[in-house]
Amino acid sequence: MEDEKSFTDLCGGRLALQRRYYSPYCREFCLSCPRLSLRSLTAVTCAVWLVAYGLFSLFENSMILSAAIFITLLGLLGYLHFVKIDQETLLIIGSLGIQMTSYYASGKESTTFIEMGKVKDIVINEAIYMKVIYYLCILLKDPVEPHRISQVVPVFQSAKPRLDCLIEVYRSCQEILAHQKATPTSP
Repeated sequence: MEDEKSFTDLCGGRLALQRRYYSPYCREFCLSCPRLSLRSLTAVTCAVWLVAYGLFSLFENSMILSAAIFITLLGLLGYLHFVKIDQETLLIIGSLGIQMTSYYASGKESTTFIEMGKVKDIVINEAIYMKVIYYLCILLKDPVEPHRISQVVPVFQSAKPRLDCLIEVYRSCQEILAHQKATPTSP
């Protein structure tokens, strides 16, 4: 079963949350951000090239124009490959673990997998960053002392969804975790 809902991010931008239910104990959440705006890309490119043309007019050096084109292209490629994330997914399988994947605008994928035995809980945490913001995070057990937390792994770092979206994902994850805790593990 699959459904999609629209939400907003912290800046008011549109986000789409796709929920896929593969089984009662396996769910996937895909949070999609808007694609790169051609308008903003054109504005930045024009601004850089106008400054370069102005410097070229002052100094009459064609290297300035070549450098501006080269820097603009390298900057755009770097932004698309390392910064701009189009989609983030969270796949939770009760008996196996949690997989987080980020899909960059350039096509690059980055995947992290956490075994379910290492997961202590999934919580919504709050932080103060000029205002109060909320984020979903996975608490990992300390291998030495299982009742302690060794690490906090944030989820959906790039999309920065608002609390209403995080609650949807949180409730579904808690259902799976509750079942996992209730099921006895065999040695």
